[in-house]
Parts: sequence; C-alpha cells; structure tokens
Amino acid sequence: MIQREISDKIVYLSQKFPVITLTGTRQCGKSTLLKTSFPAYAYVSLEDPDMREMALEDPRGFLNTFKSPLIIDEAQYAPELFSYIQGIVDAADKTGMYILSGSHNFLLMQSISQSLAGRTAVLRLSTFSIDELTQADLLPEDCNTWIFQGGYPRIYDKQINPVDFFPSYIQTYIERDVRLLKNINDTSLFVKFLRLCAGRTAQVLNISSLANECGISSQTALGWISILETSNVIYLLQPYYKNFSKRLIKSPKLYFYDTGLVCSLLGLDASSQVALHYMKGELFENMIISEYYKKTFASGREAKAWFWRDNNQNEIDLLIEKGGLLHPIEIKSGETMQSKYLNTSAWFKNIADIPTAQGTVIYGGNTDFSGSQGSFISWKNVRSVF
Repeated sequence: MIQREISDKIVYLSQKFPVITLTGTRQCGKSTLLKTSFPAYAYVSLEDPDMREMALEDPRGFLNTFKSPLIIDEAQYAPELFSYIQGIVDAADKTGMYILSGSHNFLLMQSISQSLAGRTAVLRLSTFSIDELTQADLLPEDCNTWIFQGGYPRIYDKQINPVDFFPSYIQTYIERDVRLLKNINDTSLFVKFLRLCAGRTAQVLNISSLANECGISSQTALGWISILETSNVIYLLQPYYKNFSKRLIKSPKLYFYDTGLVCSLLGLDASSQVALHYMKGELFENMIISEYYKKTFASGREAKAWFWRDNNQNEIDLLIEKGGLLHPIEIKSGETMQSKYLNTSAWFKNIADIPTAQGTVIYGGNTDFSGSQGSFISWKNVRSVF
C-alpha cells in the first residue's frame, strides 16, 4: 500500500469538522485512502445503483440505515442527502461524522454551498506524486518513463501497462462523468476535443482556435473546458499581471493533472517515444507544475501559482508565492545545467516591483546545484522547491 501524503491531514481535520469532503479525478485513489484512513467507518458507494436509488428516493431512511460515522463515496449522485446531513450534524454537534467524496468538484461544491458551508473541510486528491512513489521505491529512474506512466494508482497497484489502462479509463470517464455533467450526444467529438486539448498542453489557451479545429462553437468549447476542469482532468494556470504594464498575456495556460493521460491522448505507446516527441518540453513542464498542485492539495493549502509572459515573449514558466516572496521558476527538460536558463528570472527580478526571490531552474538532470545567481534542482527533488 502506497502511503498518501494527504492522509495525516484528512485524519486531523476529521477531528475538527463534522464533515470532510474529498474531491479528485476518477480512480485517483479516493476510496482506498478513505477506507484505510477511517477503518472504523461504514462505507457506501452511490455508484451502486441500489444505494443511489435509496439515497435519492428516501434520504432520511438511507441515513437512518447507514448511520455515522459513515463514508459516502460519489456523493454528488444524491445531492438531496446534504440537507439531511446538515440537520444531523447540527443536532449532534460532533466531529468526524461523515466523509463525503466524489469525482465532480462542481456538483459537490454546489451542494456544499447550499447545505454544508462552514460544516465541512474540503480537500482534493490527485494521482500519485513523485514523493509518494519515491517513498514506496517505485519512482522510475528516468523522467520520460514517469511522464509516460503518470501517477494513476491502478497502474502501480496492478502493474498495468499504461497502453492498456488509459483507453478504458477514458471510456469510463466519458460514460460516467461527462454524461452526468452534460448531455453530449456525440461522444466521439468530445474525445476529439480531449485529444486536441492534449495537443495544447502547457500552451496559452485559445478557445477560438480550439473550437474551430474541433468543429464546434466557442461557447461549446468553453462548456467542455469547464467539464474537464470540474471533473479534475485539467486545470488552467492563470497569468500574473499584478503591478505590471498592460502589455502582458492575460489568457491562461492549459495543463492536465496527469501526464500519463496526456501521453495516451497524444497516441504514444512507449516511454521511449517521449524523449523524441515534439512536445517533450511541454510534457515535462506539465509534469513539474502538476507536482506543485499535488503538494498544495496534500497540505490542504490554496494554490498560489501563475505564469508570466509579455508580448515580447519574455516568460517565466511558473511563479509561486511562498514566504511573502514571489519565486520565479524556469522548467527545462534537458539534462544539462546551463547558466543562461537563469537569465529570464534575473531580468524578472529586476523589473518586478514586489519582493522576488532568486530564480530556480527545475531540469531533467539528476544533480542539484545552488550558486549566487540561482539554483538548479533535479526533477526528482522538485518538492524541495514547493
């Protein structure tokens, strides 16, 4: 069993709140985490049609049958339960009564805002991180293999080849998650859209271009981007333009939470193809920035991350706020340290009118180095930066 970084945090918060809510993409390990973290709790999954029907038809009877402490998995299927849970926890005035989980962040949060605001701690889980696999001695030696495999638990628990895992995962995701959020008649068109998004990984999002290439309207493209966000498949990294001139890029960049899924959508069928792929740099960048989000999720903190680019193509791949400072981070897939990689960070530090740390380069090599101009950090030690 691979230990999840978030486990201590979720147990701690269960002693402070009556309800815990855990969201995360399908098959990222939510159910396993909750069952192992709370072995004394009863467990019910609303993916079971009988359990779902009971929760929908008779929510009070459902909660009388399955009493707290209780884990309700895929709770978004029965939003009617939330008002009844509110009444129960208010009357009991106890902590750790219910654990709710689900793959749909929007549906869960919509129900929480209506019934459980102030009564629940909300946490997010992603796929395995570099640190989690390092602790389990399962991290691949080279970053190309890590990028290709990604971090979905089943790949490691069951030793499934990613080529076999991801096609069925994509099909399950569309049938169970996408259809719940939106009635899409032509699922093949949505798959095409998903593949086009993969081809735009780590790039500034251009909705018009994406819509045109897919053969859909811009409004539909925006709706489908929202679906991918709310089901925890992609995230949009916003640009940082506070206190700077107006000549800055103000559209977000698109990333996936898991690079293994991206590789599958791009048609890669072996890790050796990553090194030669025209998107190797983008895949490496996606992998590094996703590690930042996994770190913040595990700690229960709010992500404070941006990118920076002006109209002259000066760019900082990642800006994070930590300790009252902005930290400029350059991301390079090459395995060789080159001092020129720190030039943009140094330039940014000079023009920024807010406190800014020295630059850091996260690169594809295996050795860390710190000098007067900044630091080079191996991809394996990326968490030390965050």
